Amino acid sequence: MEPTNTTTSRLAAFSDDLANAVESAGASVVRVEARRGNPSSGVVWSEDGSILTADHAIEREEDITVGFGDGRTLKATLVARDSGSDLALLKVDASGLTPIERGEDSDTKIGHLVLAIGRPGPAGVMASIGIVSALGGTWRTARGGQLDGYVRTDATLYPGFSGGPLVDASGRMVAVNSWTLSQGAGLAVPTGLAARVATALAGGGVKRPYLGVGTQTVALPAAVRSTLGSQQETGLMLVTVEADGPAERSGLLIGDVLLTMDDDSLHETNDLLGKLTSDRVGQSASVKFIRAGEVQEKLVTFGERT
Repeated sequence: MEPTNTTTSRLAAFSDDLANAVESAGASVVRVEARRGNPSSGVVWSEDGSILTADHAIEREEDITVGFGDGRTLKATLVARDSGSDLALLKVDASGLTPIERGEDSDTKIGHLVLAIGRPGPAGVMASIGIVSALGGTWRTARGGQLDGYVRTDATLYPGFSGGPLVDASGRMVAVNSWTLSQGAGLAVPTGLAARVATALAGGGVKRPYLGVGTQTVALPAAVRSTLGSQQETGLMLVTVEADGPAERSGLLIGDVLLTMDDDSLHETNDLLGKLTSDRVGQSASVKFIRAGEVQEKLVTFGERT
């Protein structure tokens, strides 16, 4: 049996390594105050003052302050925000900041030890520990965005941790945490994806196509299915159509039942949401729908949500 003192020394060294990882990453974790009484966290993204944080934590777009580990509190301006990825980019008037070290997405493996870090108050950084329990591909977020990857962890996200980093045992950021984005399911935005969103935000914002409709899944009558010559059993009824929105300008009305878009069946709302990719802004799609019992077809042009 291994001597107890050797085991203890290894545990102590491991514990020190975790503390060092928190200290290293924590130097680049900031407090973001942009909502009454509920600060959130963020990370220093560039040495010239760019701060990446959670979009849902930005309740006011003016009078935003950012608190740093050295005690400084600086005014910040909102560069751009994206609700779909729950990310926002702020800018402070500072230079020589220490950006958080970022890991490569390909280095993150299921089972890796990770630490969720936040700076929700003036007392300093907080941390919790967990593992990477899953890695995934395309997913529809709770805020309506479609992202091409996620990191799932069982590390606890305490209040104010949103916008802070999920880091590996070396203190490198592997994802950005957001309780709201995952509705408490522990889903975080991978670093590589967050970097692409940050670049888009720095350039003015992320393009998000939309049609301006609300839909409800409805069963298709047998006669319609026979006319279509398919086994499609459901379609999407338009229950709301935004005034002067893309759908209305394209000629769609409340009560129309969408069947297909570019010949792909629309069984449920997620089928339509899956068509709203960033490259569709300003593009048109052929939509088949039922109106007054007849199957019709129109070209619908996607708008851009600002």
